[in-house]
Amino acid sequence: MKIVGFSINPLFPDRVIGGSAKHQRTVLTHLGELGHDVTVLCTRHPEAHPFRWHENVEVLPVLPFKQPFPEPYAVPAYQIAEIIQTVGDRLATADRFYMHDGELLVPFLYCNVPTVISLRDNVYPETILGSFLFSADTLIAIAEYSRQVYLHTAGRFLPELPQRAITINNGIDFDQFRPGPPSRAICDLVGIDPEQHFVVLHPHRPEPTKGLRQTIAVADALVHQYGCTSLRVLVPRWYDEKIAPDVRAFYQEALETIATRDLSKHFIFHEWIPQSLMPDYYRLGDVTLVLGSFVEAFGNVAYESLACGTPAIVARVATHRSLLPDNLVAKVHYDDNAAAAALAATIWREGTRTSAATMAYLHANFAIAQQLQAYARAILNAQKVPTAPTRVVPLGAQTSYVLAPWCYTWGDGMVFHDFAARHEREPLLSDLIAAHPGGFTPAQAAAASADAATVDRWYRAGYVVPK
Repeated sequence: MKIVGFSINPLFPDRVIGGSAKHQRTVLTHLGELGHDVTVLCTRHPEAHPFRWHENVEVLPVLPFKQPFPEPYAVPAYQIAEIIQTVGDRLATADRFYMHDGELLVPFLYCNVPTVISLRDNVYPETILGSFLFSADTLIAIAEYSRQVYLHTAGRFLPELPQRAITINNGIDFDQFRPGPPSRAICDLVGIDPEQHFVVLHPHRPEPTKGLRQTIAVADALVHQYGCTSLRVLVPRWYDEKIAPDVRAFYQEALETIATRDLSKHFIFHEWIPQSLMPDYYRLGDVTLVLGSFVEAFGNVAYESLACGTPAIVARVATHRSLLPDNLVAKVHYDDNAAAAALAATIWREGTRTSAATMAYLHANFAIAQQLQAYARAILNAQKVPTAPTRVVPLGAQTSYVLAPWCYTWGDGMVFHDFAARHEREPLLSDLIAAHPGGFTPAQAAAASADAATVDRWYRAGYVVPK
């Protein structure tokens, strides 16, 4: 079978620039190993040239999307036409089209080819708009949380989306991501002796929502409140920093904050870690912090770290609320840096590692073999099906509202909103949700002293969605 793959990001033979690219390589290489002919079209880059992930999997960095990210479509119209022509020429003889993310915003291109789209984030505009333009035959969400986000947004207007949207959790290769001593190579790369230091990992992209501000606050407390003078926080520098002024500015601001807090000797900014050394990188750490507000579609870092034996502390944001039960991974409310620091201090004092129960849960639910088999079934068995017209159902007195999947209630009337990254006190909403977990109507809201204007405010702020 001839399969065409698509990535709006550049791809490289020797490095991975994020969890999404890693899983794309794994899935498409698996299809090549099954004997299928795979061609991957991706964005061109000065350092990228055609290469192969497998003898049956060719990667062609030929598409003139803008670099660096974001705003990939900020190119002249003739280059968008070139992208359409290039992809269209390949699809003319393809048996299947696999789009990694929904970022090719030209649905007519694949109207005649069985198409599978795997949405890999809940944040970037191209992916989100792609979900609303969904005209493919199967949509793969990489966590049930993410599937619910798509169903409660784009799914309101695409009547067939619930039948076409499936969940396939990201998988972990436990042959690679497993406990053990870190290699000499990783120690040399980051310039640290783990026997001499308490090592905190911050293995994230340089985006404010990835939690570096929170990591700095936790480090401040560990050093100046808990007396952890051996602390070393490892932060990877972005691979494309030299061509991204905003990234350089991000790091400069972080360094100034670190210096102001008298933490400079406790932070190490090192080069981007090769994928082959990522398991060793996790093993090098004593704890991995995942404290940002980025609305992850899955969030590989925390679970790969746990698989390597290194505890993770995660904020209760997006998928991290539900991928693992609360007793199997340390969770804090977003921006509760004091609680995160207290957990990290306990790990420092007690030398805590991943529990046997957590490890067993990971192996049972996130094995890479399960992921690859499910992707192969979805892509190889995809069939072209008619797309129903979109619809807009008016909201009215009979509309039933439920708490949005990107929100949760906690404490005394508190509500957290993933996309706003904000805790708000909404006791009336919290009480209504508790009284009507299956959904409440405007009349039921009015009976609980929430008038129509209040319900409308909740809806427009994204706290509730039509059921």
